[in-house]
Amino acid sequence: MLFKDIPGLEHIKSTLRRSVNTSHLAHAQLFDSAPGGGGLALALAFSTYINCENRNEEDACGVCASCSKMGKLIHPDFHFIFPVAASKKADGKNSEAFLNLWRSFLIENPYRILPEWLDFIGSENRQGNISVEEARGILGKLSVKSYEGEYKILLIWKPDIMNASSANAILKILEEPPAKTLFLLVSDQSDKLLTTIISRTQRVAVPAFSDDEVRTFLKWQHVNETTAVQIAYLCDGNLSEALKLVQETEDDRSGWFAAWMRSCYKYDISHLVKLADNFDVMNKERQKGLLEYGLRLFRDMLVWRAGAGELLRVPQEELTFVQNFSKTVSFEALERMIEEVNLSYYHVERNVRAKMVFLDLSLIVAQFFQR
Repeated sequence: MLFKDIPGLEHIKSTLRRSVNTSHLAHAQLFDSAPGGGGLALALAFSTYINCENRNEEDACGVCASCSKMGKLIHPDFHFIFPVAASKKADGKNSEAFLNLWRSFLIENPYRILPEWLDFIGSENRQGNISVEEARGILGKLSVKSYEGEYKILLIWKPDIMNASSANAILKILEEPPAKTLFLLVSDQSDKLLTTIISRTQRVAVPAFSDDEVRTFLKWQHVNETTAVQIAYLCDGNLSEALKLVQETEDDRSGWFAAWMRSCYKYDISHLVKLADNFDVMNKERQKGLLEYGLRLFRDMLVWRAGAGELLRVPQEELTFVQNFSKTVSFEALERMIEEVNLSYYHVERNVRAKMVFLDLSLIVAQFFQR
């Protein structure tokens, strides 16, 4: 992973490069990112840059022996700790046992979230964790002198899920780190970290990707402009979610939502029943995705009715729909609609029959329109 492979975030890249070139490297850094954000990718690119044999002011060379090994995540001075769970794909209870799976998972896409990793290893709904034994074993990994690079680097992904014992073991190492050793902690829930750990790290605040950055990334994935615009609107800067949505491009969510609202407005019961039947045969993730999309547009209508249209970041097609349809419902009705969609989402998540949930939601929403 090189800096140039990450869309945007130029000010953070510049800060990281400057810290290397001026030899002002904090021994422990916390990449505090949003879910599906650039924290993990930046930590990988930063690590590559640090030990690159021919780096320039902008990036690592990408071709030296160190960069080649980092590209495959097999550099002998670069170590990982990450959450694991019991799995049939690997025999062991620490990161070392899952390392080959982890490399495949990360090389495929560095903008990952914990549920994706647990699904990837086949954890069967078990929770991941970083054990206290693994945390205590860090010194064993880092006690020897670096093999090739100037620094030994340990990247800890999701330290926020550690229990108190594991966190305290990490804390002791951060207080007295071995020489020429860097700790890179990557978290998307830093509020769950011990304050003592946060106080011993230099925080690198990584904002969510902007819509423009998401569109740039999707163009790199050969996604067409129209689809990229809609996905950028839906994913809220989460590239993990963006890549999932790319796989669901057959879903015309805007068309589906418009047809649903027109049927509610006309109180067309027969068509609402057909929509409920179609909704019933979708998989749960697609059902939740459609409800999330509806919830987002209802909220946009609320913002438009409140006279704050300049705050909207809606694509033009959706904006026209929001402007027109928000005239047919009152401010109070929109608030009620949002409550009902949230409730329906809750019921779908808990396996209530989707057809019943959707038809009930449709009949309630239909009552709120000012015909």
